[in-house]
Amino acid sequence: MFSPLYLPYLAADYYRALEVLSAVVSVVIFVSSIDDLFVDGWYWVREIARSLTVRRRYAPLQASQLRAVEEQPLAIMVPAWLEYDVIAPMLENMVSTLEYKNYMIFVGTYRNDDRTRTEVERMRRRYRQLVRVEVPHDGPTCKADCLNWIVQAIFRQNTMQPVPFAGVVLHDSEDVLHPLELKYYNYLLPRIDFIQLPVTSLEREWHELIAGTYMDEFAEWHTKDLVVRESLSKMVPSAGVGTCFSRRALEELAAETNNQPFNTDTLTEDYDIGARLARRGMKQIFGKFPVEYVTRRKRLFGFGKEKVSTISMPLGIREYFPDTFRTAYRQKARWTLGIGLQGWAQVGWGGSLATRYLLFRDRKGLVTSFVAILAYALVLNFMLLLLADRMGWWTLHYPSAFSPQSWIAVLTTFNACALALRVLQRSWFVYQIYGWEHALLAVPRMVIGNFINAMAAARAWRLYLGHLITGKRLAWDKTMHDFPSMDQLTQQRQRLGDLLLSWQAIDDTKLAYALEMQARDRRPLGEILVQLGWLDEATLHEAISFQQTATGGMASVLSGEATRS
Repeated sequence: MFSPLYLPYLAADYYRALEVLSAVVSVVIFVSSIDDLFVDGWYWVREIARSLTVRRRYAPLQASQLRAVEEQPLAIMVPAWLEYDVIAPMLENMVSTLEYKNYMIFVGTYRNDDRTRTEVERMRRRYRQLVRVEVPHDGPTCKADCLNWIVQAIFRQNTMQPVPFAGVVLHDSEDVLHPLELKYYNYLLPRIDFIQLPVTSLEREWHELIAGTYMDEFAEWHTKDLVVRESLSKMVPSAGVGTCFSRRALEELAAETNNQPFNTDTLTEDYDIGARLARRGMKQIFGKFPVEYVTRRKRLFGFGKEKVSTISMPLGIREYFPDTFRTAYRQKARWTLGIGLQGWAQVGWGGSLATRYLLFRDRKGLVTSFVAILAYALVLNFMLLLLADRMGWWTLHYPSAFSPQSWIAVLTTFNACALALRVLQRSWFVYQIYGWEHALLAVPRMVIGNFINAMAAARAWRLYLGHLITGKRLAWDKTMHDFPSMDQLTQQRQRLGDLLLSWQAIDDTKLAYALEMQARDRRPLGEILVQLGWLDEATLHEAISFQQTATGGMASVLSGEATRS
């Protein structure tokens, strides 16, 4: 029979168990910290070395150099499953933003997704350069399946035009683009087979802590980690957006995979395809071309006066990421499952030493995500026991297994210093993009991010083990997306002629002739184009309506002209 006399012994035994568990957790954290410190050291040493050599030796790339290159045909892929709420504004912003003419957009939809199909068809009637690709079976399947059907449509289009597409660009339906994006790809093609641009989160309000974790993580990953990856292994994982493939890259992959360049057996086909191209020796780069963005922020955590400023940061893709705990961990579970578990099963641990190290770094979160939560639980337990000791509730103590001079004490001190460095660096990268308020908020958001990552890892393990046991195919786990509203976009009204040019409804020659007639006859431009038979009434009414209700221009958060590198 249990006696209350045993309670002091149970408390002492419990404390001893916590000490042993703390030792195990400290060792795991130490290994992970060494990994992080190596990446940190590599990045900062590289930055210092390049500032003393490369950046002094070579003149920076200028926007004028991008514009001077003759435009090659480019294709843009947008896979869409249940994107009816964002696909139209995304396409509107893309067409009105891009400083490029020689391109086509291919949007993949499913036959059982009527609302998305309807929205894409509405946009297709407006934009001559838009093609809707029908996936010939019900969705959702996986993103790779949708992309493979889009690729087939692009290959077919290549046979119908005099010059095939030099490159194919991958985007999602929530992406906000920069005007020079296609100009940058065009400058590098066909010398480079795989180009990845940085991805960052559009700025959120200070109180949106879940969405803020994406701001913090992408600010660090796409400023530091991907740079180190490229430097170490010459391999760049695709982010799934802002990725450009050369025609050669897709054709070679398609030839080797029965016309399915994207791997349908993984939920992270973007990560997979970057590794496969690297194994084929195709040249990859992580593009870092600084441009200037105009930002509008309310200082003092949203309560101060709005300030308009300009920041310099790499040309890239911006978007809104999930803003609820459930949507965030479900999205990250897909990343964890595809990169960590499916990647492990399909890729294994092959490649160079650098490649194997990066594979370890990608997969360690399958364990360390849980260890971080366990560390929080241990700290809470020690704090409660300390309180019990101070209050006199806990009276029986065993001699501590770890003295202040023991190895575990040294290890704990090292881990604390490594954590402080981790926090400082995260805050620094966030400060560079979002300012000091978000840099301060990055500290508590790291804790929130750890809980999201732990839930994501748990869901990934559950889905993957369920797949192994039941054989059920893993499908596209839909994340509902947001797109900036018109109030969040600083709109600049386009002239009718410029708008019709961006829609590819007319060409430069026809516009020039119609403008000459307009200057001579003093008649509306639209009336002249319709009379000449170069424009139909429906397109004219659509363009006038578009002018009145929304458009053209850039999002204020990404507006601006590339002026220096």
